[in-house]
Amino acid sequence: MREPKHWYMLAALIVILDQISKWVVLGSIAPGEVIYVAPFWNWVLTFNPGAAFSFLADQPGWQRWFFTVLALGVSGWIALELKKHPEQKLMALALTLVMGGALGNVIDRVRFGAVVDFIQWHAAGWYWPAFNVADSAISVGAVLLVFASLTVKDKKED
Repeated sequence: MREPKHWYMLAALIVILDQISKWVVLGSIAPGEVIYVAPFWNWVLTFNPGAAFSFLADQPGWQRWFFTVLALGVSGWIALELKKHPEQKLMALALTLVMGGALGNVIDRVRFGAVVDFIQWHAAGWYWPAFNVADSAISVGAVLLVFASLTVKDKKED
């Protein structure tokens, strides 16, 4: 994928998969309902008006637009970076995952005022905060971004 349009198409696919998964969950689970999947995994519909780990969720509403504008700004910057360096595959993949996830969550913030979360992992009475496909893409993208940054740094030193 040397063309930026391929990375944009992958970001669009992430948004589509994220929105389809949320559409299915919104039509299948009542808010707060818990559906057992496995000993470590539940489906549970929640709405997070904050960011990761419900950061700023208790605020009166300004965070909705703050995180929307932030995600759109970051996505715009990523789109420009993908145009500059589409050949750096690992970096481009990492940025694409972050952009696709960010835009998936922006749609929720605009539609619902909060992000739709539904995947809940737990172990030994400890529950990870609920998350979604977009959050997963952002998390994997962030990890890959660290690896890509280290790889680029190592190549520069050679």
